[in-house]
Amino acid sequence: MPAPLSPQTRSIVKACIPALEAHGLAITQEMYRRLLSDEAIRDLFNISHQKSGDQPKALAFAVLAYARHIDDPTPLKDMIERIAEKHVGLNILPEHYPFVGTALLGAIAHVLGDQATPDIMEAWKEAYGFLADVLINREQQIYHAHTEEKGGWTGWRPFRIASRSMETADTASFTLTPVDGQPVMKHRPGQYLSFRLDIPDVGSERRNYSISSAPADNHYRITIKKHEDGLVSRWFHDHAQEGDILEVSAPAGDFFLNPSSERPLCFISAGAGITPIMSMMETLTAYNDRRSIHFIHGTQSTQTTIFADKICTLAANGTIKADLFYSQMDSLPPQMKGVALHTGRISPSWLKTHEDKQADFYICGPTEFMLSMIHTLKEQNIPMERIHYEMFGSAADPYLVTQA
Repeated sequence: MPAPLSPQTRSIVKACIPALEAHGLAITQEMYRRLLSDEAIRDLFNISHQKSGDQPKALAFAVLAYARHIDDPTPLKDMIERIAEKHVGLNILPEHYPFVGTALLGAIAHVLGDQATPDIMEAWKEAYGFLADVLINREQQIYHAHTEEKGGWTGWRPFRIASRSMETADTASFTLTPVDGQPVMKHRPGQYLSFRLDIPDVGSERRNYSISSAPADNHYRITIKKHEDGLVSRWFHDHAQEGDILEVSAPAGDFFLNPSSERPLCFISAGAGITPIMSMMETLTAYNDRRSIHFIHGTQSTQTTIFADKICTLAANGTIKADLFYSQMDSLPPQMKGVALHTGRISPSWLKTHEDKQADFYICGPTEFMLSMIHTLKEQNIPMERIHYEMFGSAADPYLVTQA
């Protein structure tokens, strides 16, 4: 473990909280401007999150949370774990951290100007070094665990697209097998794969996509919805074909099914948020898990329901009880065994009257949707340790960044 921060550093960092509240976003925007001027470092980032502003916002919230909890970072353990898993997926290494530190300290000095006294700069240098050491140590533990797993690996491993199939008009599934023909590490249901892609006329891009299949020792399946403003999702849909080779890192992520819980399960998703949830449900089916499963899903219509056939099969054989909500349908198709159909969106009032207060909840979907579901469950006195959620991309909402 890194050496504890000095009392003087902790005092100075806490004194900087008002400045971070006022200028935190300007600092992180300036930090990324400096950091991304280095092409080698730029290639480590998802540039779409820079264009949307999500990444600087997420980091600003994280830095502020760190300052507020500088005396005892324990409440930030989930945030730190999520960051470490994300870094492992993207193959961030210890030698990358000094670049970030230099950019962050330079940004603080630039934005705060004369307020950035030598004592303040020295305190933030120590505070950044402490947090960097915490992350590096945790990431090294995860990398080591991957090498110990059967079929595990570190770095980028070549995988072949073994098959491609359309789930809806704008959503495709890709089954991936390792080029070397050796086993692959069994993921935890809910985790994601990270990809390093070289897109013509664009350059290097890195992305994460949830694994949508149950764990296996010879393949993974990812399911990608095409977004018109999504550079990589468009590339997968328009150009990725069977036989193509992709560079893939080992499964990562802190959103996964708790194997030790025996509680009932409630899965709540919207749109493409179903992808990690399907991995969980297929896993429970494969292992004949006897827990009750309530699946609640929102989408636009029957035509946009990803994995519709799988949902119907699981419901018909009694594996799950399903409620499907269609936001753009005025009338409903015929009812199906085990599936209740609804018009409109999943509302807090509906959830309050249909939830099992003894369940473990797993939530995935757009940010505002997840916030609504999480707040509703908390209002019903569901403890946060039983509410699990996944964020696609960077969390630009402070609540989701810190689980505050």
